[in-house]
Amino acid sequence: MRPLEEQAILVTGATDGLGKALARRLASGDATVLLHGRDDARGHRTVDEIRDATGNDRLRWYRADFAALDEVREMADRVARDEPRLDALVNNAGIGVTLPGDGARLESRDGYELRFAVNYLAGFLLTRRLVPLLVDSAPARIVNVSSAGQAPIDFDDVMLERDYDGVQAYCQSKLAQVMLTFDLAEELADARVTASCLHPATYMPTKMVTHSGTRPVSTLEEGTRATLRLVVAPELAELTGRYFEGEAESRAHPQAYDIDARRRLRELSERLVAR
Repeated sequence: MRPLEEQAILVTGATDGLGKALARRLASGDATVLLHGRDDARGHRTVDEIRDATGNDRLRWYRADFAALDEVREMADRVARDEPRLDALVNNAGIGVTLPGDGARLESRDGYELRFAVNYLAGFLLTRRLVPLLVDSAPARIVNVSSAGQAPIDFDDVMLERDYDGVQAYCQSKLAQVMLTFDLAEELADARVTASCLHPATYMPTKMVTHSGTRPVSTLEEGTRATLRLVVAPELAELTGRYFEGEAESRAHPQAYDIDARRRLRELSERLVAR
């Protein structure tokens, strides 16, 4: 693998919480860091803050609201057009059980259940559109920030229109991320692009956790360290198709290993992002 100072790494959801902490750690190692978020003013402040803290001026800002698939497409196209290489993609952007909406069912601009759209579908689309750049930059890595909170997908009611529950919505979106990871690992094995996913830490003091009234258990540093390891650790350069809880390899929900369920999710996702 290339030295960190020669790598370009895209971190989604990089203006707060785990994403911001990870971007700062990568910048401190002199990587070129592409930061994503949905607010330009906040994004530029974050870039300035990290630049001032690390002395790294190889920081670039990409804005997209992941609740709108058109914006995801546009962002992916900008990255593919403007960046000569992409050594790692970290799909970290997401929303929690109660924020936004305080547990109410919300829809994305495309009319999809919001947590499924933001936590999973946007990352699915972004990753699929950036695969050619990752392959051209190989060896490269895809890291999906998931959760130990996982729930099986009901393919008869994926958008939870009949009996909405915010916990179910969040947990099925996180399982979908794991299922995507396993698909990508198989598809890209011969292209020297690895895909892994993780539950970074339990109830870190992030905005989505504190808003829900949950008392933090783990530190932000624990989650950052576990995620950073999957992105840059030389000993994991060839590891692919694995799920981690913190720094320990673990087992995801059984549906993640169901080939038919993964096929159904993949086909559904392709239809949804094609609209």
